[in-house]
Amino acid sequence: MAPKYQKGPDLKRFMDKKLRLSLNGNRKVVGTLRGYDAFLNVVLEEAFSEQQQSSGIIKEDLGTIVLRGNSIVQFESLERVYAAAT
Repeated sequence: MAPKYQKGPDLKRFMDKKLRLSLNGNRKVVGTLRGYDAFLNVVLEEAFSEQQQSSGIIKEDLGTIVLRGNSIVQFESLERVYAAAT
C-alpha cells in the first residue's frame, strides 16, 4: 500500500554547510545552505557562480539566491557532514 503522503528530501545535515551545486547547462554554484523544501528548491546564502574559462575559474558573486529543484543535478558538500543521529 502506498504511503498517504510523500516524504521530502532530508537535507537537515547539510544545513549551514557550504555546498557546490551542479546545475543543468553545465553551471556550478557554491553557497551556504539556508533552507529547502519538498521539491528540493534550495536557498543559498553568500553564493557565487563558477565558470571554467581557458584563463582559469571565474567567480561571480550572487548573494542570497533561490534555486529551483528541477535544475539541480548534483550536491557536493565542501565541509565535513556527520551522519544523522538515529
